[in-house]
Amino acid sequence: MKKARVIYNPTSGKELVKKNLADILNVLEESGYEASAYATTPEQDSAKNEAKRAALQGFDLIVAAGGDGTINEVVNGIAPLEKRPLMAVIPAGTTNDYARALKIPRNNILEAAKVIQKNQTVKMDIGQAAENYFINIAAGGHLTELTYEVPSELKSIFGYLAYLVKGAEMLPRVKPIKMRMTYDDGVYEGNASMFFLGLTNSVGGFEQIAPDAKLDDGKFSLIIVKTANIFEIVHLVALMLNGGKHVEDNRLIYTKTNYLHAETLNAENRMLINLDGEYGGEAPMTFKNLHQHIEMFANMDDIPSDAVIGIVDEDEEDYEGITRDFVKEVEKLTDQDIDGDGKIAGGEKVKK
Repeated sequence: MKKARVIYNPTSGKELVKKNLADILNVLEESGYEASAYATTPEQDSAKNEAKRAALQGFDLIVAAGGDGTINEVVNGIAPLEKRPLMAVIPAGTTNDYARALKIPRNNILEAAKVIQKNQTVKMDIGQAAENYFINIAAGGHLTELTYEVPSELKSIFGYLAYLVKGAEMLPRVKPIKMRMTYDDGVYEGNASMFFLGLTNSVGGFEQIAPDAKLDDGKFSLIIVKTANIFEIVHLVALMLNGGKHVEDNRLIYTKTNYLHAETLNAENRMLINLDGEYGGEAPMTFKNLHQHIEMFANMDDIPSDAVIGIVDEDEEDYEGITRDFVKEVEKLTDQDIDGDGKIAGGEKVKK
């Protein structure tokens, strides 16, 4: 029988995972797994170390039950390994961005666990920054630093409101940093209030920051906000909330890239790096997209077909396939000798 290990934060989500643990293990048993559980401790890297241990012990599935921080730790535990187990997510945090992107129920612990029974998975891209890995975002600049200033207790009680209030409080303090951003399409050198790399379309509960993000295409969504003007930033946020129209605005750069090197051009300017909402070091730093690195259980029935390259809508024409077939046929023709009369050697006249 396959083995599953539930790594859960006993304090997340009003202790809902802890209270429903027996039922969660039962769902896993019904799914064909011999299941066991591990409660994380306040010790640093508790979930990360347990995930690595379980993977090396040959567990087939690791279930991260808690907030996005718990999921991040579990990913950091198994990402460096050559053989990585399947992963599943049971959300019990404040924003639950990752579960939102995977369309996993966020208000019902058991329904989230039952997604495993559907046996639907997606091979997810993750990001790497030095020796750290991230699942959702990497960012830098003054606009991103509010996540460090919101106390964890406030996050738990007020959720998004805590971020919005702290963000409004910080806006007048936002100042530009002279940066050099090197990415697939080129280099940006100049002032910017932040850069942002996204792996999914869900950030802080908002799904319009990177509206065309794909989960498994090997590309980050890169945003560089060039302005530090408070009124222009507020306007960009309004455009974002109004259907993701910010991506067309010339006050920012929006592009796709599989890597980014971020650095400051002024030695006096520090740029703190944010990885999945937590402090991840300082620039200079290089970020790499690890394509389809970890296979995750997901509710694929509810994920839009254009969010995953592994899904093809059977109701739509496969135009890429038609194009490939056409090119192959043309190549076959051009490989043959054609004489001056428009005839293929040994064949019939080519129609014009």
